[in-house]
Amino acid sequence: MFRPMLKLIFSTLLLMCSSAALTQDSWQQTSGPYGGEVKAFVFGANGDIFAGTFGGIFRSSDNGNNWTQNTGLTNTAVRTLAISSTSDVFAGTDGGLFRSSDNGASWTQINTGFTNTIVLALVISSTGDIFAGTFGGIFRSSDNGNNWTQINTGLTNTAVRALAISSTSDVFAGTDGGIFRSSDNGASWTQINTGLTNTLVSALVISSTGDIFAGTQGGIFRSSDNGNNWTQINTGLTNTAVRALAISSTSDVFAGTDGGIFRSSDNGASWTQINTGLTNTLVSALVISSTGDIFAGTDGGIFRSSDNGNNWTQINTGLTSTFVFALVISSTGHVFAGIFGGGVFRSNDNGASWTQINNGLTNNTYVNALANDSPGDVFAGTNGGGIFRLSDNGNSWTQINTGLTNTDVQALAISPTGDVFAGTNGGGIFRSSDNGNNWTQINTGLTNTAVRALAISSTSDVFAGTDGGIFRSSDNGASWTQINTGLTNTAVRALAISPTGDVFAGTNGGGIFRSSDNGASWTQINTGLTSTFVFALVIRSTGDVFAGTDGGIFRSSDNGASWTQINTGLTNTLVFALVISSTGDIFAGTVGGGVFRLPANEPFPANPLPDMTILIAGPDLVRDLNEPPAVFTDPNGDSLAYSATSSNELVAAALISTSILTVTPISAGSATINVTATNRQDLSASTSFTITVNTPPIVAIEFSNINLTIGGPSFTLDLSVSPSSL
Repeated sequence: MFRPMLKLIFSTLLLMCSSAALTQDSWQQTSGPYGGEVKAFVFGANGDIFAGTFGGIFRSSDNGNNWTQNTGLTNTAVRTLAISSTSDVFAGTDGGLFRSSDNGASWTQINTGFTNTIVLALVISSTGDIFAGTFGGIFRSSDNGNNWTQINTGLTNTAVRALAISSTSDVFAGTDGGIFRSSDNGASWTQINTGLTNTLVSALVISSTGDIFAGTQGGIFRSSDNGNNWTQINTGLTNTAVRALAISSTSDVFAGTDGGIFRSSDNGASWTQINTGLTNTLVSALVISSTGDIFAGTDGGIFRSSDNGNNWTQINTGLTSTFVFALVISSTGHVFAGIFGGGVFRSNDNGASWTQINNGLTNNTYVNALANDSPGDVFAGTNGGGIFRLSDNGNSWTQINTGLTNTDVQALAISPTGDVFAGTNGGGIFRSSDNGNNWTQINTGLTNTAVRALAISSTSDVFAGTDGGIFRSSDNGASWTQINTGLTNTAVRALAISPTGDVFAGTNGGGIFRSSDNGASWTQINTGLTSTFVFALVIRSTGDVFAGTDGGIFRSSDNGASWTQINTGLTNTLVFALVISSTGDIFAGTVGGGVFRLPANEPFPANPLPDMTILIAGPDLVRDLNEPPAVFTDPNGDSLAYSATSSNELVAAALISTSILTVTPISAGSATINVTATNRQDLSASTSFTITVNTPPIVAIEFSNINLTIGGPSFTLDLSVSPSSL
């Protein structure tokens, strides 16, 4: 965030002094919520485990009990990981390839030759050749990733999602068009789909005996003749959307699916579901350690089994990679975070710690929306599970879907009278007048039923943001009127209403619009808004507006006329949720980075002011408080009001006009000048210095020698007369 900096201007003297370092307001990553969407694993040479998430790479040195985020990736959407025989770690991301030669401490982008940088799969041959599968086919590097060559000859489908290499050095590629094999190190490819009745291949693994297993959207297939023929082996596999495969040292085969994990102890002939303890069943990654521990990457983080998959334990400590889609603060000050894939977390200590409270969510852990009412009930809208209610700050949710014919809930809002409104994806709006026990669909006039945002004004007008613009109801939802005049982008993702009644709308690519006439007309207000995909809006009681975007957070202190980016400390800038506490703390929910907090009560940084000496009748001492170096730095970027006092007005007077401090000498002596800055939240900080006023010294004038004659006239000198007139 850019902030006014302050400078001393002296009209009488220049003083050199040391000053405290200038600091900027800074976001702080809270301690969670832990979890995230885990896409890949790899073991380091020293036993460290690397986990690739959509929030970057995390490493554990204690078998997954604790995780630490690696830094240095310029793209943190990690889809695949691999390690070479020389212990270099490779990461495939949505922004290409990265390599680390120091166990993940630092990363270097290695994209030379890449024409498609969304990397879905990696595999390294025994000779050190690296193969990368992308949406643009397969690339190979023979120099440790420094240079890449596209090798698509014969590859008729270039969406490559899985790669594997056999003991005979054949390379296999799983694509959206089936499986391809290369027997010449990727120089050419042959499609090998005989018997493969589902060709959307997401996973490949090869057993020690050479059997190849392919995970598809239609289950699992096995080939015992190097891929020439495939047999479907789905007996017992009750979920056939297979995303990951792994084989243990005892030849047990494990499959990660959209319905959890399955195990086969008979080479795939039959499968048993093994989900005990697995609270998130969308499994995208599997890996098995040398000691037999199995690690599963899910949309809800990482799980580990030490008994061959019979039981699973969630091990997310330090894994701050959650997708936070919703935030709300209860009447008791507790912060609730809705996680896409992780359910709901609650913090009772301002984000210092988080507790997962998913009891009763019945596997509906994809939370899109949260709201709370004055009695303290919290409502959660989920992706396909409908609405849940938590009462009395408890630990158990109750599903409340009676009358809710569409359960993909995208937005929630509660009116001053306690009516609860729910916006759904395709089902329009529902209202409950009995605390969620029963719901009624209220779509009269609502011509677009994909509702993404809801807001209610102090006059009880209800505003709905949809894929087709904004609708308003002035009769508690009984009827709706489309109000799109001036709204040049109608994909509305966020709504907020200021204390003065201005309505703000955030859109998907069109930035922010404001209405000052209750929605009758809209004006685009994007000055300074460099990211126009706006997912969240929140307004402080002082009128400051905050916007969460795909490029971080922006603030406007002039009702949206201009915007300033405030991303200092925000290491994840895809912001989907914002909320402000009663004390002024701002919480930001990110996609892949958990929750960040911008403290409101952070003490003002203040540079020390030096003691000074001036003269009676000399020029005033002047300091402009809006020029460098800064005396005060507000933690939230609020404008500051200044005041100044003198401990002895008979010695020196202190006055401030706007930002100009003026100290006027009056008489000899000393006085303490105290300067105070106050922000818009009435938080203040002060600093002081001593001013010494001296009387100007007596100046002696040297006269020339005078010769006198005895008996001559006497010499008379009037000391009050200027020597220049003599």
